[in-house]
Amino acid sequence: MITGKNYIGFDQMASGTVTYRTFDPIANRENENLFVAATSEEVDKAVQLAVSAFATYRNMSGQRKAAFLNAIADEIMALDEELIQRYCLESGLPEGRAKGERGRTVGQLRAFAELVAEGSWVEAIIDTGKPERQPIPKPDLRKISIPLGPVAVFGASNFPLAYSTAGGDTAAALAAGCPVLVKSHPMHAGTGELVASAVIKAAKDTGMPNGVFSNLNSKGIEVGTQLVSHSGVKAVGFTGSIKGGRALFDLAAQRDEPIPVFAEMGSINPVVVLPSAVEDSALDDWAAKYASSITLGGGQFCTNPGLLLGLKGTALDGFIASLDTEIKKMTSHHMLHPNIHQNFENGRAELSAQAGVSVVGSYNTLKAPNTTTNTVLTVSGSDFLKNPILHKEVFGPFSIVVSCSDKEELRTIIAQLEGQLTGTVLGRKSELEAYKDVVAALGDRVGRIIFNGVPTGVEVCPAMLHGGPYPASTDSRFTAVGVYSIRRWVRPFSFQDWPDATLPEALQNTNPLKLNRLVDGNWTTEPLLLETSEI
Repeated sequence: MITGKNYIGFDQMASGTVTYRTFDPIANRENENLFVAATSEEVDKAVQLAVSAFATYRNMSGQRKAAFLNAIADEIMALDEELIQRYCLESGLPEGRAKGERGRTVGQLRAFAELVAEGSWVEAIIDTGKPERQPIPKPDLRKISIPLGPVAVFGASNFPLAYSTAGGDTAAALAAGCPVLVKSHPMHAGTGELVASAVIKAAKDTGMPNGVFSNLNSKGIEVGTQLVSHSGVKAVGFTGSIKGGRALFDLAAQRDEPIPVFAEMGSINPVVVLPSAVEDSALDDWAAKYASSITLGGGQFCTNPGLLLGLKGTALDGFIASLDTEIKKMTSHHMLHPNIHQNFENGRAELSAQAGVSVVGSYNTLKAPNTTTNTVLTVSGSDFLKNPILHKEVFGPFSIVVSCSDKEELRTIIAQLEGQLTGTVLGRKSELEAYKDVVAALGDRVGRIIFNGVPTGVEVCPAMLHGGPYPASTDSRFTAVGVYSIRRWVRPFSFQDWPDATLPEALQNTNPLKLNRLVDGNWTTEPLLLETSEI
């Protein structure tokens, strides 16, 4: 049952006076439930509980954390149709998308449970001491990853489950041993409360400390600002706009003790269309695939292909004409909220009005409120280069085809782009050598490069890199997807000449956890046979 209250640790509270409702974009009206924004005192209490919980939770075994994560997954599934219906009511997204995203959320939780139960993710490294070494004895040094502390996670508008309350950031932080404070997204606060209830029940059932998780309602920026500024919060996870992510990043940097903000802030995901991809035998196929990718989910994905780059000529003209035909076939989708829909229409209109821009394809059939106008524009490479407005992301089913005069202009455009999550190359393998400078430029601007595919669809697996050079993310060394996203919430820590019995189990001589450890330069699961006096 949805109460509209905040979860401050295990307790529900609603002492504030600021209230709001979520919105049904299909019915074009507010939903019934009233939500109460967390007060400053409630935020502070939640953080204090998280700090207290950290003292215990950081030392929980991998097996106990795994039990907690699996229990969260079980409780989310137990919410069944109530969760699916609420998701659809607050997002306008279809039931199939809701169930798919629920599956991804549960899958992430179980993947992190498996990771921490096995334990080698802590990356234990041991360099044994050599007291006999001359002229200076070598100390015994042992390194491990330890959790940072309480983490503030900001729910994402476009993924009410997989990037929100118990999504990837939360799952990774809990797996690392960090309590989580979620700043619930106001567009899907009911979905967030249901998921939060699942997390709290799982925490209680598995004996986790009070404060290991809190869920805070917020209509504006006040709750988020207080969380990022609070001395008890040690890191931030954010998925959203460049404006929002940069504001949090700057706020965290201004603290007396600056903290990391891992923000994934969107992308236009450039696609390089090599000549062979727009030959007669291929252009219709690629046009159909890209019309579908551009409009998938109403274009409300961070990997939406917002920029297609090719070489001027009749082949590219044919591709543009085919894309025009295909984009007009695509169904109009409901967007997540009237504000998001209005921002899309504003951005679409602004870019369409720029000098040298032509509208290639646009879905103009009479539409229901809050639904998309699928749009593709085209512009010359020279006009694109000299107009930074055309480089902006338009969040929704929107893309620009840029007709470049030659390979050098193509490479120059790519080199001048901001950082992106993905880059794609369409064509034959045999062309890659001739376009190696273009491919290299693309690689410098993205976190993931794709050959003959579409950027939409992010596989959740260890090899996935979901991040990229700024402003795609605030730190391109990390991924926001897959089990290695846990590395955002830990720091390396070394013990020197420390008594074996008081070391973390992952570093003890006997290797009781049977981890794969790097010992004196060699990977091994074997115990260390050392004299006790040596350490």
